[in-house]
Amino acid sequence: MLPADPRTLGSTVTEGGTNFAIWSNAADAIELCLFNEVNGHMVETRFAMAHRNGPIWHGYLAGVRAGQRYGYRVYGPWLPEHGVRFNAAKLLLDPNAHVIDGDLTYSPEIYGHVATDAYGAGDLNERDPRDSAGKVPYSVVTEHGPREIVRPLVPWAKTVIYEAHVKGLTAFNTAIPEKERGTYKALGHPSTIAHLQSIGVTALELLPIAQSMTEPAIYSRGRINHWGYNSLLFTAPHRAYASTADPIIELQWAVDQLHAAGIEVIMDVVYNHTAEGGLTGPTLSYRGIDNHAYYRQDSNGNYVDVTGCGNTFAASKPHSVRQIVDSLRWWIEVIGIDGFRFDLTTALYTSVSAFNSSLMAAIGADSVLRNFKMIAEPWDISRYSFGDFPHPWREWNDAYRDSVRQFWLGDLERGFGEGVSDIASSISGSSNVFHYRGPTSSINFVAAHDGFTVHDMVTYNHKHNEVNLENNKDGSDSNRSWNVGHEGESLDPGINEIRNRIKKSLLATLMLSSGVPMLNMGDEVSRTQSGSNNGYSLPIDRTTENEQSFNGGWALPWQLDDKQADILAAVQSLAQIRATYLADVASEFFTGAVDEGTHRKDIAWFSLGGNEMSDDHWRDEEKRSITVFVEADPTKGLLLMLNSSREVTTFTLPDATWGETYRCIFDASKNVATYEPVIATPASTVEVPEHSVLVWLVSRTR
Repeated sequence: MLPADPRTLGSTVTEGGTNFAIWSNAADAIELCLFNEVNGHMVETRFAMAHRNGPIWHGYLAGVRAGQRYGYRVYGPWLPEHGVRFNAAKLLLDPNAHVIDGDLTYSPEIYGHVATDAYGAGDLNERDPRDSAGKVPYSVVTEHGPREIVRPLVPWAKTVIYEAHVKGLTAFNTAIPEKERGTYKALGHPSTIAHLQSIGVTALELLPIAQSMTEPAIYSRGRINHWGYNSLLFTAPHRAYASTADPIIELQWAVDQLHAAGIEVIMDVVYNHTAEGGLTGPTLSYRGIDNHAYYRQDSNGNYVDVTGCGNTFAASKPHSVRQIVDSLRWWIEVIGIDGFRFDLTTALYTSVSAFNSSLMAAIGADSVLRNFKMIAEPWDISRYSFGDFPHPWREWNDAYRDSVRQFWLGDLERGFGEGVSDIASSISGSSNVFHYRGPTSSINFVAAHDGFTVHDMVTYNHKHNEVNLENNKDGSDSNRSWNVGHEGESLDPGINEIRNRIKKSLLATLMLSSGVPMLNMGDEVSRTQSGSNNGYSLPIDRTTENEQSFNGGWALPWQLDDKQADILAAVQSLAQIRATYLADVASEFFTGAVDEGTHRKDIAWFSLGGNEMSDDHWRDEEKRSITVFVEADPTKGLLLMLNSSREVTTFTLPDATWGETYRCIFDASKNVATYEPVIATPASTVEVPEHSVLVWLVSRTR
């Protein structure tokens, strides 16, 4: 091989051939292996990477074009007690590849140690001599580069996020050609876009779309990891989601269609661990390239695991920071991604605080990355750092989730009623956490991919994860849910009416709180996971194994019954209310101070008597009702009445200081399609049904 430019890692196509470069600090030698099909058989040709610039091994091959399959074999010592596990018998994926070809075969050959079965059991200390080529995917040379992208550039204050799964979002959408359902192409279909627009979505947040694989332990149980939180490569679109031969072109097209509709695209990124798993996991890339450098380890060569996935990527080391930064820029500049949600973000640094993280510093200093949306999941299994991230990072707010569920689903008899202080703080933007960063630092959610759906949190008191075949030991035991007196689906119209009210009340609270709302896919149409709060392996397709997979798995139902249609109409109405009256006042915290001109506060809280809350009201742990007024502009405001009690409750509207006319524009106890708005006068009384939110438009001339 000829010398090549070592500055760009991966494969880079030039006019006459392809430049290859790979990082390994401790390898003794590296071979580039090209694979070509001859007479139905894959033929391997090896080339020594004879040129080295520090830890970067590089070479140039004339005549190699896009589409060429390749991999690496890396030579070095086998010292497992020191965390060194080189094995040249294992064909390795290029960490910087953007496309792969072929599937992983679960067999003993894919492991660097001597495995005695397809799932990694065996002698961890003995190096395996069997060749893994043909059992593992190939890297593919590509030549997609940065492109011109027209972005919506939605400000945070007007952002509404929809967390979704590529396949699950459109798998049952009959408006889309069958071969395109559940693919990147389907994301850009007019029906998909129309649905997102109807519920006010400005940012589609996709569960991981980087190339992933199912963990051997899960595969051994006959299950599949549908979520994709198990990255095989950081910078390659997951091939199975493509309906065409080129996943990059297809994904670019879908992103462009969403952009044209005013919708940004955020993606979940999993840099905290890789699919190579723990010591019994396969050797597919990083482990064989430089195990000690790429994974956090203790003094005995064992992995430090703060992710619960067997390994932790050494994301704070300079070469790993480069790997992640290059990956983020590729998704932005080539694909067109507008932001990222970082899975288990605290696992990406070893410093005490994110403020001192080398990765956070690199992202903040990068002239491209610092201009895009960055969202942290501020915890891992060993650390909880909510509120610790520097501007301009946003954070998933699990305290918001818990307080909203507590208010609407709490049951005093079961011991978790806590009054209204927490719900008030959450509705007003969580200033107790983000006091110097603003309310848009909070990503508000009541449900996410991990946990109960909104429908299931009013249908089940307990998790039902048996389908994962882990004896129902997986998933959280703390759900803050309430089954309304019956575990599971019910034919009782009274139970179903209460459940419907609570679902609309939960969603109303989410959509009308200060902060950035995030909807979980399908909550707008009452998607159920049949009580699973860990739906990673739920079937997406209709199968005999799970006859409820259409409406009990990880897929959005598109054919709706009347109650589902009512929930959808509610979310559509709430999205319109938010966009019209709240988006322009949600970028800063409310002050609660009296304006000298209007003699009103920008936010105020009222007791049932129509007077502002007293200290005694705030201290009342049994209080299950509250009214909040929010100033939208000098002539309008919103008034929310929240009644989470089990009884119809009499509320009194505030006096004429706050508004001359009160018009109820949303009532969680009514069918949205047939609801006729109610007009009331200041200081009049209102009967608010149990488990319900009423939203009033407050109008005035002064």
